[in-house]
Amino acid sequence: MTCRIATRPPRGPVEMPRVDVDPDALASFLEDAAHYHGGHATGVAVAHSEGEVAALVRGCARVLPIGAQSSLTGGATPMGDVVLTTTRLAEIIRIDADSARVQPGVVLATLQEALARAGRYYPPAPTYDGACVGGTIATNASGAATFKYGSTRRWVQALTVVLASGEVLDVERGEVVADPGGFFEIETARRVRRVPVPTYRMPDVPKRSAGYFAEPGMDLVDLFIGSEGTLGVVVEATLGLVAKAPNTCLALVSCPTEAGALALVDALRRESITTSRTRDPRGLDVSAIEQMDRRCLDMLREDGEDAKHDVRFPDGTAMALLVQVELPRDVTGERAFDELAGARDADAPDTPLVRFCRLLDRAGVLDDTEMALPGDGRRARQFFDVREAVPSGVKRRIGLAKETVGASVEKTAADMIVPFACFGEMLAIYHEGFGRRGLDYAIWGHISDGNVHPNVLPRSIDEMLAGREAILEFGHEVIRRGGCPLAEHGVGRSPMKQQLLRDLYKEAGIEEMRAVKRALDPEWKLSPGVLFGE
Repeated sequence: MTCRIATRPPRGPVEMPRVDVDPDALASFLEDAAHYHGGHATGVAVAHSEGEVAALVRGCARVLPIGAQSSLTGGATPMGDVVLTTTRLAEIIRIDADSARVQPGVVLATLQEALARAGRYYPPAPTYDGACVGGTIATNASGAATFKYGSTRRWVQALTVVLASGEVLDVERGEVVADPGGFFEIETARRVRRVPVPTYRMPDVPKRSAGYFAEPGMDLVDLFIGSEGTLGVVVEATLGLVAKAPNTCLALVSCPTEAGALALVDALRRESITTSRTRDPRGLDVSAIEQMDRRCLDMLREDGEDAKHDVRFPDGTAMALLVQVELPRDVTGERAFDELAGARDADAPDTPLVRFCRLLDRAGVLDDTEMALPGDGRRARQFFDVREAVPSGVKRRIGLAKETVGASVEKTAADMIVPFACFGEMLAIYHEGFGRRGLDYAIWGHISDGNVHPNVLPRSIDEMLAGREAILEFGHEVIRRGGCPLAEHGVGRSPMKQQLLRDLYKEAGIEEMRAVKRALDPEWKLSPGVLFGE
């Protein structure tokens, strides 16, 4: 291993792609899923090759690489940049036994379909399967099943990256690691660039989308993962795979108390961690647990989403859990039904599903649990659709507030993670902080990781501002407990999230990130204003 790597010229013709400046063409690229205000672009270019990406970044002063523009932080909203869309760089180059080589514009749903035909599966995909691979790498995306499979970082084996100079790096995991002195060396055509490794300590939690990765002896691949397009443009990636999608049972569990729900999650986590350690074939293997609080369930009822998807939550439900349990591959829906029916019997077989049911029974919630058994894709889809109706319900209410209060009302939400041992304490802090300010709010997320999304439902500008104040307060509490206030959505252009990044690493840490940026992009071409101010 070495700390030094050489760039190469782009393969193929290095030709400037057409930069479209027509206002009608630009209109659809001026905001991302965050609906960040003030988006404007000097042009948009559709790249079809590595050479076109290289020519564009070499020839333009400001370039914003984008994929599906599904960013929730404004990171894919242009601010006077030339937008470089990678959606036509969408080739699945090859699928091997344990990896796939793909271009950044490949949509996750398309990738999973191709992998399914080859008998393979990509585990760390986030909830939104319309995202592009390049965007998930740029933000170190994660999702529901991070509890078992980890975030995107764990699955990236190699990258091909076009730097701001137009030169190209081919980086394979394990080949280039940081020097003990805390730097990488990149040989370019003109000079050797020394890239410093920041010295701040990252939170020890399973999800972190909070600026540049940093640790002693780190792999160069990891510097680009989570860098939000500010250090280079990914044009190819090699992703790790597993054999086939898991055989999954989904359980929608209604819990009458929040404390009981947290105790149940703790038990499910412990059992699953033991199974992973012992490899017990009869052990409980939970890959994800998601939660929706009482306000989320109220929104579903108000919007008719529970009835639409034929889902019923008993009166008095304080928290609903959506649990993904992975079963042995030979468990069919019929067999699972028989095990479920006899789970309370003294002579029931010792199987993962029976253990799961008995754990639910001990928690007093088995009778208020509905399951989508293996093979019942329709019912599983209904469960997932109900879960997705929660953020959609928030978005709808923000839209109504914009109509009644004014366009300056914005979504006010957090994306925070703490070690699970601190989760109950942190949840109480969310309740107290919002309640003290008299705010309407809903909390949902990936409880198996200790990662949730507290969302304010503002009815006025004052409430929106109070919500931001609460979120910054929560960030301090998360950091105090060894958590990360920026778990899975990244930082982007959001002033609030950039403040949380400063709170996490202090000004000295931000300056260390700027030093990395200056080493690789001294003219500040790539995604200027993303992560930190220009």
